[in-house]
Amino acid sequence: MQIKAVRRPLDATAFGIMLVLCLCWGFQQVAIKLAAPDVTTVMQIAIRSGFTAVVLGIYLVAKDGLGQFRDGSLAPGIGIGVLFTLEFLFIAWALNYTYASHVSVFVYTSPIWAALGLHLRLPEERMSRFQWLGVLVAFIGVGIAFVGNGGVGGEASNVLFGDFLALLGGASWGFTTVVIRNSRISEAPAAKTLFYQVAVATILMLIIAVVTGATHVEFTPVAIASLGFQSVVVTLLTFLVWFWLLKRYLATRLGILSFMTPLFGVASAVIVLHDPIDPSFAIGALLVLAGIVIVNGGELFSRKAAA
Repeated sequence: MQIKAVRRPLDATAFGIMLVLCLCWGFQQVAIKLAAPDVTTVMQIAIRSGFTAVVLGIYLVAKDGLGQFRDGSLAPGIGIGVLFTLEFLFIAWALNYTYASHVSVFVYTSPIWAALGLHLRLPEERMSRFQWLGVLVAFIGVGIAFVGNGGVGGEASNVLFGDFLALLGGASWGFTTVVIRNSRISEAPAAKTLFYQVAVATILMLIIAVVTGATHVEFTPVAIASLGFQSVVVTLLTFLVWFWLLKRYLATRLGILSFMTPLFGVASAVIVLHDPIDPSFAIGALLVLAGIVIVNGGELFSRKAAA
């Protein structure tokens, strides 16, 4: 009989690790945007996923052989691979229309989607009324940001469409967490979990790139630096660490720390890409972040209020 792993509440180790992860994740949209003139955004995702898939594939086969993929994790592995592909496909497309700062905020609504899905599936992840208030605040923030961007036509309409794609990317990421927590892959090694995602993403992204004609690749210094950062640091190292954290800490508790990512993302986009920040987006983004903090910190706040 399989013993279910017990997830711990947050501690100093989780906080320190999440700080580094958020710094890296916050900058990845900027890295993709910087290399977009040289390598299409879809091909960037395909290349970085392919690199990680090869590295992890060699490691996994050398360690445990091909038999490890017959343990019942293949089907959910393909499922999270499809969701992972959708997440980064939406991000890649979004960056063609909207600002990197906007993508940083809307993609990281993922804890909200994850909390909603886990609430329906796992008793220990049920949300309180206070946390439901956080969901409402976050979606009000999304609405305010959307209304401001869609007020006029032309470029603003494109930004609105890009923001919507980024929101879909956040939903895909959130539901990936739900699938992981509700399947046999929940107890699989982090390297194996990530391998499923990047292997499926490599195949699907290459197909999409060919079908849509988005295959342009020119290895300029900027493109090489960006792809190196995305492949080695973001896709390989940070996601391995993220899945390691998910196996040891409660998912919704980790989410309270992820609010730092869009802050780092917006700051880096403004500093590096000179993204403009209009009032409606600023107000909406702050409400989204507040909602994320409320949802993922609801139990902590409740305990402090009762003390």
